[in-house]
Amino acid sequence: MKSFMLSYKKNRIGIVLMVVSAHLVAFGQLFWKLSEGSINVSLIIGFLLYGSGAVMMLFAYRKGSLSVLHPVLAVGYILSMFLGNIFFDESIGIIKLCGVIFIIIGVILIGGGDSVE
Repeated sequence: MKSFMLSYKKNRIGIVLMVVSAHLVAFGQLFWKLSEGSINVSLIIGFLLYGSGAVMMLFAYRKGSLSVLHPVLAVGYILSMFLGNIFFDESIGIIKLCGVIFIIIGVILIGGGDSVE
């Protein structure tokens, strides 16, 4: 358990930056969808958000281990599911909710799984 907590401490800043990145990317993709494939303000905002997420990812990778940080991007899938429900009335069933639970458990386990000397 001690190495688990040390891994979180070692990668904490990178994990936070990666969560922010995942949110920026998810909102960028939402704006792409809202643009309906046309060149308009929504499309441009989407590119700006997505690009900002990519830049944030670069900063995150400097603050932690790749094997810990990259899987954290999966929180973007969770956010996208809820955004789809809110903006496009997409359904969220029990299977999707189970998937969310698995993603959260996986991110937690991977985040604490970095080998610390």
